[in-house]
Amino acid sequence: MSAPYSTLDSHWLWKEIYTKLNLTSPAYQYWNTTRHLKLNRYVFIEKNTLPDRYAYIQEDLTDLSGYLPTQYAATQLGIDSHIFSYKKMRLHNRFEYKFVNGIKFVNLKRFFLENGIKIDKKSYVHMAPLDELIITADSRFYRIDDHYGVVVYD
Repeated sequence: MSAPYSTLDSHWLWKEIYTKLNLTSPAYQYWNTTRHLKLNRYVFIEKNTLPDRYAYIQEDLTDLSGYLPTQYAATQLGIDSHIFSYKKMRLHNRFEYKFVNGIKFVNLKRFFLENGIKIDKKSYVHMAPLDELIITADSRFYRIDDHYGVVVYD
């Protein structure tokens, strides 16, 4: 099974596509062979499903492998999205960020690999201060620093 952070490994950000091609926002809805995915308010187009006349744009698009929009990532981690927003937050610098068309993405894959956190598609992940985490017999605990940790429930 694939981890939640690999959700966008095979997708392009629709906003980037329509901006570069100068198309209207809902154009993808009329492309019969194009598959898409919505994460919160953002639309992503599956790689290699663009109509042939637009396929050339793929070489200029931003690879989002391992990244998720910060709001969606926060939901997946069970945390408030402010952790990705403010440099004064304790864990802000533990993450790698990328901006694409004004949208902030966070590299969860790198964070999980660097911290040895193992998850799969059906895992529930909760990151919080150590005193707020609930560790059960069937969960896995990972300490991030002296104040934060991650618990993975399968």
